[in-house]
Amino acid sequence: MPAPVGPDAPGPAPARRDWNAAAAVIAALIGLLALVVSGYTAMLQRQQVRAEVWPYLQSGISPSQRTVSLENKGVGPAMVRGIEIYVDGRPQRNWPEVFTALGLADLASTPYSTVNGVVLAAGDRVQQLSFKDTDAFVRFYAQYPRIQMNLCYCSALQECWQYDERQAERGRDREPVDRCPAPGPNEFVDNRLALDVEAAVR
Repeated sequence: MPAPVGPDAPGPAPARRDWNAAAAVIAALIGLLALVVSGYTAMLQRQQVRAEVWPYLQSGISPSQRTVSLENKGVGPAMVRGIEIYVDGRPQRNWPEVFTALGLADLASTPYSTVNGVVLAAGDRVQQLSFKDTDAFVRFYAQYPRIQMNLCYCSALQECWQYDERQAERGRDREPVDRCPAPGPNEFVDNRLALDVEAAVR
């Protein structure tokens, strides 16, 4: 018997929906979205932690206090991993050599503090040099522009920066680095015990 035609003829069978496949796709999309949100949240949290432990070292000279200081103006501790000090572009190994290079050898006994290898908390300031005599400071102050410092320091998260005053004119005196370089032949020694050992070896 032929199939009926016309308005009374049955329509095509409705397509069968595979709800299991749709549910699997939706679940996968939800999982992907959760993963993206989780990654973004972790990134924001890390940025917040980085901001909370960010150090910022700055050197300077104070005529009123007659000192040369290194200050941590950041919000987290700074670990000084290495220092080099130059006079007229030439590396100096210690403060007595610096004074001699400046033509101020008679000031070589000026008191100084250890900075290389120390940790400066947020807001801490270390007096690298401290002059008791005003005339001595005035003489040093006149030569101070000839001194340039290059130091590397790291945060508590082991993020590190190179602070090189020799690059100040290029606007690149402070740049992030993967890690601080190992001590080289130009490493500045401001530890009295280390200086005594060097003197004994010589």
